[in-house]
Amino acid sequence: MKAAGVISMAALFLLLGTLAPAYARQEQHPEEAKSAEQEEKAKPEKQQEKAKPEKQQERAQPAKQEEKATSERREEHAQPERQREQQQAKSQQQEQNQQQAKGQQEQQEQEKQQQAKSQQQKQQHEQQQAKSQQQEQNQQQAKGQQEQQEQEKQQQAKGQQQQRQQEQQQQARAQQGQQQQHRQEARRQSPQEQHAQAHEQQGAWQKRRAHNWQSEHRDWQQRGGYNGYRIPDDRYRAYFGESHAFRIYSEPVVIYGGYPRFQYGGLWFGFADPWPEYWANNWYEDDDVYVVYSDDGYYLYNRRYPRDRIAISVYAN
Repeated sequence: MKAAGVISMAALFLLLGTLAPAYARQEQHPEEAKSAEQEEKAKPEKQQEKAKPEKQQERAQPAKQEEKATSERREEHAQPERQREQQQAKSQQQEQNQQQAKGQQEQQEQEKQQQAKSQQQKQQHEQQQAKSQQQEQNQQQAKGQQEQQEQEKQQQAKGQQQQRQQEQQQQARAQQGQQQQHRQEARRQSPQEQHAQAHEQQGAWQKRRAHNWQSEHRDWQQRGGYNGYRIPDDRYRAYFGESHAFRIYSEPVVIYGGYPRFQYGGLWFGFADPWPEYWANNWYEDDDVYVVYSDDGYYLYNRRYPRDRIAISVYAN
């Protein structure tokens, strides 16, 4: 039932759609005739209106062409300017790049210099530290060597002092032995021999007596300097000087080459000067004398005549 209804409705609409256009065409025929007549009348006007834009377009075409040419000319004129601007911008960019590269290079150089400076300062510090250590080691080494040298000097001085003491003791013993032997020999001599020896020695002493001592006397500087044996300092301090007085005939005395010589402190002494004529005849037996080193030479002083000094020579044997 529903299907039949639908079909009937469709047929009805189809019929109405067919009839409506036909009726409309019949109503349009008078109007179409009228419109055709009007179109014929208006056709020239339309043709004129149609031709008018074409003419206007033809008149406007040269202006457009000229405008186009002007635009092209402007474009041609503007192109070098743009190229210059582009070139300038490119140059500015290159300059900026160069400045940036230069700045980076300078920064790198500064960093390198700073690094090199830091390394140099580090090396200098290490060198200074090594130098200080080396100096300290050298100082310690020098101090050790100096202390060792001082010890060696002290030991050497001690050994020399012991040796000198031994020599002095040996000389003292030898001197005592010689004195004792001299006394024994004197005792063994007969009175005639002793008298003859005393007479000989007295003659030798008198031979060395001056006639005018002030004119005959000469010190060692006047004689050209002393060139004989020099007494060691330790022995000199032990036996000689003003504080060590003795009497000549308390020591061994001999006549050598016709001139008297005496022994004292393990050494022998001979007279370079004559003795003053105003001294006592027996001064060499009774007067206290002492030996002094002065003005680069050795001299014999007599306590009874302290202003006079006699130049003497020293002999080791």
